[in-house]
Amino acid sequence: MTTRENKQNACLALIHNMLHALTKTELKVAEYIISNPAEVMHMTITELAETTGSAEATISRLCKKLSFAGFQSLKIALASDLYEPMESVYNEVNPDDTINIAAGKIFHNINEALQDTLKILNPESLDRAVTAILSARRIEVYATGGSAPIALDVEHRFSRFGTPIRSHADQDMQVISASLLHPGDVVLAISHSGSNYSILESVKIAKDNGATVIAITSYLRSPLSQIAHIILNGMAKEVNHRSEAMSSRLIHLALIDVLYVGAMLRQPDRIISNMQKIRENIAKKRF
Repeated sequence: MTTRENKQNACLALIHNMLHALTKTELKVAEYIISNPAEVMHMTITELAETTGSAEATISRLCKKLSFAGFQSLKIALASDLYEPMESVYNEVNPDDTINIAAGKIFHNINEALQDTLKILNPESLDRAVTAILSARRIEVYATGGSAPIALDVEHRFSRFGTPIRSHADQDMQVISASLLHPGDVVLAISHSGSNYSILESVKIAKDNGATVIAITSYLRSPLSQIAHIILNGMAKEVNHRSEAMSSRLIHLALIDVLYVGAMLRQPDRIISNMQKIRENIAKKRF
């Protein structure tokens, strides 16, 4: 028997074995997962809560009882029951593909995701986001994991606006940052799943302090989308259970580019002047 066969249905078996220890509301969610594992793989915690008529807190408690850190961790484990190992690397790449064929599939997938995102972009949300960024007293960027490099790119590029900006990947620093925000400040929260606990905690604190929250996420009905003032949704066609997004990184970077260019179109003199000053001083450091 192969390793794959040994592990098959391990997550579903665990849920079955724990049914006797669940509350009535937890049992309802567990039975739905058992009956609809493929559908659950494509859901956010908010969508599962709505579908089962339960609370997100109930789903979180169920995950903890099953020894998972959260709903995303449960979906990763559930994926082992539903997908072949190679699918967790990239959903359309096969083990016998040449690198050239794999490259073609990856580029095609990214292109489709970009086009899909363009179709669903809300012009009003983009305008509101640009307005908030240009009028911000300061900008704080929150991201973790695979989204952290995107936050650093935002800090690097948006610094040209002349507005104080910092990116934070550390969870404690996010909370510290959010605790000191005021009305007129802007938080740009970047999360593929929109379900990261540390991001959500920091965003809630920032929002309570009056800061404007802009969310960039791949899931329109994620917990982050529920609490943000402005939502920029990027669709990435990839295996939904993956903890590390692939094409979504490029989608989110494209959204950042749109905000950057949108700001330049709105206030070209201000930004071009800042860029010229930066270039002149950087030139002094080169031979």
